[in-house]
Amino acid sequence: MTTEKKQADKFTEAARKAESDEDEAAFERKLKRLAKAKPEPKKPSDK
Repeated sequence: MTTEKKQADKFTEAARKAESDEDEAAFERKLKRLAKAKPEPKKPSDK
């Protein structure tokens, strides 16, 4: 492997920083929680 990280290694590192888990069940729980989150309402623009 070269000194550059493979894409999979970059993904794994980013997932660990985001406190993700390699366990599929834990991933599904977090995904469901994120999917349920409602977006913040848009604020009226001041024109």
